[in-house]
Amino acid sequence: MKAALPVGLALTAAGTAGYAVAVAAPYPGRSLSVTAVMVGVTLAAIGRSKPPEGEP
Repeated sequence: MKAALPVGLALTAAGTAGYAVAVAAPYPGRSLSVTAVMVGVTLAAIGRSKPPEGEP
């Protein structure tokens, strides 16, 4: 799960940038930017979580 944090941050940044572009000039598939932000935030939260007790 160590890769989840950087992937989540990158996906959140890309989704936010896509949303900003869509505000200025609508394009097909712009709703995917909102999905990218939601998935990115979820992955970032998973990446920041601590491992369960008893695991290395």
